[in-house]
Amino acid sequence: MFSIIGKFFIFIGSLFIRRESSRVYWKRFIDECVSIGIGSVNIISIVALFIGAVVCVQTYANLVSPIIPKYIVSNIVRDMTLLELSSTFMCVVLAGKVGSNIAGELGTMRITEQIDALEVMGINSASYLVLPKVLAAIFTFPLLAILSGFLGIMGGYLAGTLSGILTPEQYIYGIRFSFIPFNVTIAIIKSIVFGFLIATISAYKGFNTKGGALEVGQASTAAVTNSCIAVLIADYLLAELLT
Repeated sequence: MFSIIGKFFIFIGSLFIRRESSRVYWKRFIDECVSIGIGSVNIISIVALFIGAVVCVQTYANLVSPIIPKYIVSNIVRDMTLLELSSTFMCVVLAGKVGSNIAGELGTMRITEQIDALEVMGINSASYLVLPKVLAAIFTFPLLAILSGFLGIMGGYLAGTLSGILTPEQYIYGIRFSFIPFNVTIAIIKSIVFGFLIATISAYKGFNTKGGALEVGQASTAAVTNSCIAVLIADYLLAELLT
């Protein structure tokens, strides 16, 4: 266990030595932002809309007391979306989409000896291949979290108003009621940390793949499961620190 953790930190340290020129990293960084960020917009949008709608409907179904005003429904949708759904839940989804892609790509490059070819040419393959992915994840995950937060609240609005649970005015009032701006900051901080964990863990698993095509699949599976576990542990620690 401790040897694996030590190798992981050594791997992270290797990303920052013998780097290439900034121009090379900038081009690869943009390509990875397109792959990780724009490539994940569709799945994030669909999941966020329906999760927000489900939270709205389920919250109303459990608030049966006439004492509780209806605008509390949107108030709960807002807080759940900002604090957990737009960051933690979405990053678990991204761990499956982005994490498996990173591990599979690097694992395939390893077993086909493309990484060894880079090393022979004197290039730090870890830095050249992995660092742009990590930076792109750190940059794009907060943007995806903001998008998912907006769409989650929008999904709750559509579900609440179209089904007659509450009026548009009640929903908007509930969103504004006792709003804490720092909750948005919490979501952004969480998404940055989760993006770093998902990218580095997935890259580590893929970069150290040994064997053939079967081992690439196993590395992708391990990358997703380990990333999800790391995200949940980090979520608890950040919740203790930030709230």
